[in-house]
Amino acid sequence: MTFSKKTLASSIALAAATLMASGAQAQMSNDEVRIGYLADMSGTYRDLAGPGGLEALMMAVEDFGGTVNGVPIEVFSADDRNSADVGANTVRGWMDQENVDLVAGMVASSVSIAVTKLLDGTDTLAIISGSAASSITNEHCTPNHIHYVYDTYPLANGTAKAVVEQGGDTWFMLTADYAFGHALESDVTKVVEENGGEVVGTIRHPFPTNDFSSYILQAQGSGADIIGLANAGSDTVNAITTASQFGVVQAGQQLAGLLIFLNDVHALGLEKTQGLLLTTGWYWDMDDESREWAQRYYERTERMPTMVQAGIYSSTMNYLEAVEAADTDNAAAVRAQMADGPINDFFARNGRIREDGRMVHDMYLAEVKSPEESTGEWDLYNIQATIPAEEAYRPLSESQCDLVNN
Repeated sequence: MTFSKKTLASSIALAAATLMASGAQAQMSNDEVRIGYLADMSGTYRDLAGPGGLEALMMAVEDFGGTVNGVPIEVFSADDRNSADVGANTVRGWMDQENVDLVAGMVASSVSIAVTKLLDGTDTLAIISGSAASSITNEHCTPNHIHYVYDTYPLANGTAKAVVEQGGDTWFMLTADYAFGHALESDVTKVVEENGGEVVGTIRHPFPTNDFSSYILQAQGSGADIIGLANAGSDTVNAITTASQFGVVQAGQQLAGLLIFLNDVHALGLEKTQGLLLTTGWYWDMDDESREWAQRYYERTERMPTMVQAGIYSSTMNYLEAVEAADTDNAAAVRAQMADGPINDFFARNGRIREDGRMVHDMYLAEVKSPEESTGEWDLYNIQATIPAEEAYRPLSESQCDLVNN
């Protein structure tokens, strides 16, 4: 018998509901809850997730008490080196040899897509916190994964829309040449054009790239008002540094950092980044609850957390709470439990997990402070506006996910 994804998802959900409703003692596989943390630990994306993300995950495990319903929580970790093959092979080994229940972290979108294809139809769940491609819960959705922190759709909806509304009508896109960059370029182009702007040119650079000289020269030559950076991590840092050296802003063009992390702004300094608009899913200095958690993280790492690192803690804690409530580490049952109620904690406001696996929550438009405004090393953003959860993310009416009844 051949099942569609939708039929398979419905069958899994029904089985999960039956399991939870039976009241019988559900088993934890291997008498442990096993979590594998997979991320770039040494390359381009090291600082936005990397070892700091593993530290956030361990904080969640410790805060939860180290056990779930009497069974211990074990954590594995690996460096995927931003390679889809390395990531998929690592997870395959975890499944075959370690019986991992949850794969957490994941940054490069190509790695996440490869891993989620591998997990589709298995009894292992993935919660993706670092990747940006909106396709992960659109055409690449599966019943076995959740996309937690952010994606390219609200980045475009926030930053690109705000820049066009402020008069940035013509754009030149500088794009990382892989799944994430392509998705961000596509989403930004759509938002720019819908708001009356025009993308006059695009150039795609290899991932990662150290020398951005030729790309910045082409962007300058386009005459566009805005140079949109559809990249992340050290690629973004290198692009902004090169643009500064070439006097891009002084010549009358503006940079739009479409995926800027706290660590990027910290590394570049406020002199280079002041006034930059960006969209973020979280900021450490938003309120007392955020500050309290961020201070605990800082005491362990001597760095303030990025939105991805905060999201890893939140997603891990919500996963463990779902395992506890369902009294099983069965992937379908846990995902159903996680999607059963709202998510409101120090990280997420108005959060919920949709049927496509997208965790929607409020996003924020931020502006980088000037050196004069900043009161300390990590005092970097002014939050300008809240983008409500239901407006931030791609509406289900536009979804290509097989799990969604449009």
